[in-house]
Amino acid sequence: MKKLLIEKLVRENVLKMDSYASARDEFKQGADDMIFLDANENPFETGLNRYPDPKQKPLKKVFSNLKSIAENNIIFGNGSDELLDLLFRGFCEPNRDSVITLPPTYGMYDVLANLNAVKNKEITLDSNFQPAVSSMLNAVEKNTKIIFLCSPNNPTGNSFSEASIIEILNNFNGLVLIDEAYIDFSSKKSWLEKMVHYPNLVILQTVSKAYGMAGIRLGILYADQKIISVLNKIKPPYNINELTQQKALERISDLENTKIEILKILESRLFLETEFAKIPFIQKIFRSDANFILIKVDDANKRYDQLIQKGIVVRNRSNQQNCENCLRITVGTAEENNKLIEIMNGL
Repeated sequence: MKKLLIEKLVRENVLKMDSYASARDEFKQGADDMIFLDANENPFETGLNRYPDPKQKPLKKVFSNLKSIAENNIIFGNGSDELLDLLFRGFCEPNRDSVITLPPTYGMYDVLANLNAVKNKEITLDSNFQPAVSSMLNAVEKNTKIIFLCSPNNPTGNSFSEASIIEILNNFNGLVLIDEAYIDFSSKKSWLEKMVHYPNLVILQTVSKAYGMAGIRLGILYADQKIISVLNKIKPPYNINELTQQKALERISDLENTKIEILKILESRLFLETEFAKIPFIQKIFRSDANFILIKVDDANKRYDQLIQKGIVVRNRSNQQNCENCLRITVGTAEENNKLIEIMNGL
């Protein structure tokens, strides 16, 4: 197993700093019969007049059991984007360090790199939308801190090969983040079970997709305890509000319904793939492990506008590398999918 030399990765000022201690951090017993006069809260009960648990202990316990991961290997964010930003702020020195991303991919990696004044070295995926591992490793510099892998990838929908990811993990001494926002729709297993063998492996998941809770903004990051400690040091004290915590606990308690919804999405994805194959202007259907399908059409701008005129909004991904004339279409309800196919057949 690789050793994680966290002192060589984390920013020097972050390594030396003390984290902010909130009132709820200082008093940890959590007794219900205590009179709380420590946090300058409104004393009149509204159900939300108290600050939320800064450590999200009940939520961590649930996800720890659900994923078979220790609680000290988990941190929550106000959406996955906050967790990505924390990684930049904790490990990348502005105007010095670099990261590697693999376009076409999730656009926020590049946005956050620019926001944090970190060089983003883009190594385009190969013609099969797989990592060009040799080119990527050759691009690694002394100050390259993080490699971002989105698998299943957005917007292409495919998963990266296990061999490629293992090669990257074994040959890169920085952090390797695998963004698994769409893992619940894939037949491939999460990399969570391999985290114990690779202390530089960071896994990002979300409740936005399979759990149907994009509106509450809750991302989950799993990593070695040393990495989690760095992120806990710099995260805002109350980054996950009380309503988000309550709603997440409520939804996770109904996993059977979530599993049913996932199965329906997978059935609908297969239906769309089958129907897309019959439509003349669709030139290619890319294999998907996600809840969306990327298709190549004769003229993406034209087809996008036609669908808009018919009341259907999809995503034109033609501006992404190797995605010329490609549309990304999310799997909808059975009624929505039938309407989409009906309209596309009439174009």
